[in-house]
Amino acid sequence: MAKEHALLSTEIVNRGVESSGPDAGSLTFSVRVRRRLPDFLQSVNLKYVKLGYHYMISHGIYLMTLPVLVVIFGAEIGSLTKEELWQKVWDEASYDLATVLAFFAVLVFTISLYITSRPRPVYLIDFACYLPPEENKVSKEEFITLARKSGKFDEASLAFQSRILQSSGLGDETYMPRSVFAPGVNCATMKEGRAETSQAMFAALDELFEKCRVRPKDVSVLVVNCSLFNPTPSLSAMIVNHYKMRGNILSYNLGGMGCSAGIIAVDLARDMLQANPGGYAVVVSTEAVSFTWYGGKRRSMLIPNCFFRSGCSAALLSNRRRDFRRAKYSLEHIVRTHKGADERSFRSVYQEEDEERIKGLSISRDLLEVGGHALKANITTLGPLVLPFSEQLLFFAALLYRHFFPSKQSAASPPASTSAPYIPDYKRAFEHFCMHAASREVLDHLQRNLDLTDANLEASRAVLHRFGNTSSSSIWYELAYLESKGKVRAGDRVWQLAFGSGFKCNSAVWRAVRRVRKPTRSPWLGSIDRYPMGN
Repeated sequence: MAKEHALLSTEIVNRGVESSGPDAGSLTFSVRVRRRLPDFLQSVNLKYVKLGYHYMISHGIYLMTLPVLVVIFGAEIGSLTKEELWQKVWDEASYDLATVLAFFAVLVFTISLYITSRPRPVYLIDFACYLPPEENKVSKEEFITLARKSGKFDEASLAFQSRILQSSGLGDETYMPRSVFAPGVNCATMKEGRAETSQAMFAALDELFEKCRVRPKDVSVLVVNCSLFNPTPSLSAMIVNHYKMRGNILSYNLGGMGCSAGIIAVDLARDMLQANPGGYAVVVSTEAVSFTWYGGKRRSMLIPNCFFRSGCSAALLSNRRRDFRRAKYSLEHIVRTHKGADERSFRSVYQEEDEERIKGLSISRDLLEVGGHALKANITTLGPLVLPFSEQLLFFAALLYRHFFPSKQSAASPPASTSAPYIPDYKRAFEHFCMHAASREVLDHLQRNLDLTDANLEASRAVLHRFGNTSSSSIWYELAYLESKGKVRAGDRVWQLAFGSGFKCNSAVWRAVRRVRKPTRSPWLGSIDRYPMGN
């Protein structure tokens, strides 16, 4: 029971003056109880640490063996003088030339086999983010006005959405299709969905192809992710048809995978490039806001209305070695975590119909808690791959100590004891953070639990305020923000972290291969100087 209470937070809400009933004319208050994001760094699971070290060791065993061989060989050579060394080589070659030639042949063959068999590095050539038209810009006040005029909501539902908007972290310049406010009309039609997604995808792709100077026919792999709108033919087929791409293109369409699907799409594109080297892969991440819109009364399904906004990103990947010179980033790690085996996690974000058979996306009250567990598993696995050795040593030593010498607490003692584990400093592993801009509350909890600074989450908060929650493309708008500020330099590591329905939490780590100059085309042009807010 104490553990359950530790995950709850209370808030007293002033509901104003009661207009009717026995308490008419008097102030009324209510107590709101919420689940907090759990302090996931206080309950690290050892199996995720073992998984992270398994990844690191399986990829680094050859590099660890090489120094040992060099030391042994160096010790043997160091015991001989220069004259003795040459005499020994000459004698061996003179008496057994066949052995020497065989040795060099095996050496050359082994080195060639290693070079040809190891995975090629995957480069991010460039990316583009969609800037919706000005007529789709909606302020928080206009949102409520248009929602009221649509006739789809009663006053209680409008008041609830107004309260959510005021604390959401969204600004007054986010974008959404006006069709969702059409009176008495179902906006989630195939026609509206195709119009919304095609406008966003084609605009982002046009900019991408122009920036990279790549023809659509040069693309060999295409991966598109959109969670809620999945027509037939698919969105990937729409792109192939629009740009008249090659007939043997490997195209994939990911649906229903939530806001973390952008990293899943990058992972799939990477695997396809490794299996089919020497080509280009395009990853398109978008969402159809008209299909996330809900016009009913259930409050858990009204929440997405307040956060999800229009957005789309397109990225060009390559594993051709000659593209290193013009690439911006190289992909270092992808770590994916799926908690779908747990029933609460599986149903935390769930599309369904309400009592009036109105379709919508239901957000569970357990979302912050299950999201915290997924984050805990993901960053614990990621840690051994990215943290400096000193941080790993301190963290692992503290974890082993807690595992073998658990603290003895009484029933009356608080959950957080003096033997709390060492919290790794992820700021020493990354220069830039692109955390999924879900809501202000989620970003606040992430900042507190990971001990991040305001500067670390500057990009995430700016994207949430300027564009809202654009689903899987939000992490790309954040990277575009960092580039527009001129913050990315050669060697910098960027951590993209996103989470979504299922429940999934995914991380991608990029390293800048060169200093990234301020882009001439960006969704931030005209507004970048207003951020960070308060400056």
